[in-house]
Amino acid sequence: MNKRQLGTAGPQVSAIGLGCMGMSPGYGADVDRAESIATLHAALDAGITLLDTGDFYGMGHNELLVNEALRTAPAAHRERALTSVKFGALRGPDGAWLGHDGRPAAVKNFLAYSLQRLGTDHIDIYRIARLDPAVPIEETVGAIAEAVQAGHVRHIGLSEVGPETIRRAAAVAPISDLQIEYSLLERGIEDEILPVCRELGIGITPYGVLSRGLISGHWSRERTTDAQDFRSVAPRFRAENLDRNLDLVEALRKIADGKGVSVAQIAIAWVLAQGLRHSTAIVPLIGSRRRDQLTEALGALDVTLDADDMAAVEEAVPANAAAGTRYPEAQMAALDSEKK
Repeated sequence: MNKRQLGTAGPQVSAIGLGCMGMSPGYGADVDRAESIATLHAALDAGITLLDTGDFYGMGHNELLVNEALRTAPAAHRERALTSVKFGALRGPDGAWLGHDGRPAAVKNFLAYSLQRLGTDHIDIYRIARLDPAVPIEETVGAIAEAVQAGHVRHIGLSEVGPETIRRAAAVAPISDLQIEYSLLERGIEDEILPVCRELGIGITPYGVLSRGLISGHWSRERTTDAQDFRSVAPRFRAENLDRNLDLVEALRKIADGKGVSVAQIAIAWVLAQGLRHSTAIVPLIGSRRRDQLTEALGALDVTLDADDMAAVEEAVPANAAAGTRYPEAQMAALDSEKK
């Protein structure tokens, strides 16, 4: 597995990271703990070192799952694994979303519980999941910086924030990376956010590189979702939007077939190629829940896209071609990264 330096202030990590959210209810209730552990072990065995989780994924379930996987993995794999943790999202007993809390005291509280659930004395990259509009980012990042000084956190990350917030955060302490959605269907960061990160030496860890399975090549118009699946309310998976977006997938499939690779592999390879294009460390987070999905995703590392391939891919799926927003309206309004 090739390594990439995650920004000038961040750690060296595998070229692809594993996003663990789907191993807890979020994309549906059909989660298989044994298969999740096996997938985590397979990822570590393949050389993936960056494991991304959040304390609110399954209300602690995901961190406990990562803990179990690391405890039962070979020592060599466990020692090189790096944890990236998001915090700050507030949830009720029924799973309802109640906002975000970025107060310094809350940062320390969230951190204490995550350290316990993960069974470790430090977290490698720690970040608030969404900007708390009631708390200046300087205060939130300052609290994480104190945790770095105390040895409980190694690096500071950001998530879904815009250019101004990135600059303000970086003025307080070194930032390793920005976690944000980036894919063929979601390219908004290229206008302002990505250039600011390049200027400040901040890496990008994109999530949603397959648009939550929409451009994996495996989604269909007939597929159904249960109430625990985020995609049941995601605009891009609804009615006419889904029809339009799946038409884009079929255009991409023609290119993938011509290269003898899968749709998912060419979509991931496109994101991987953006690091060189934008002179920025870009480490995609793949959300594989099963070993077969992981194997397919890892195959993207062997896909080379030349200039003609890139042009063909971007002609098949032009910027801003996606139908529907990436989140429902209320969640879009809460994204600092979407504010102009």
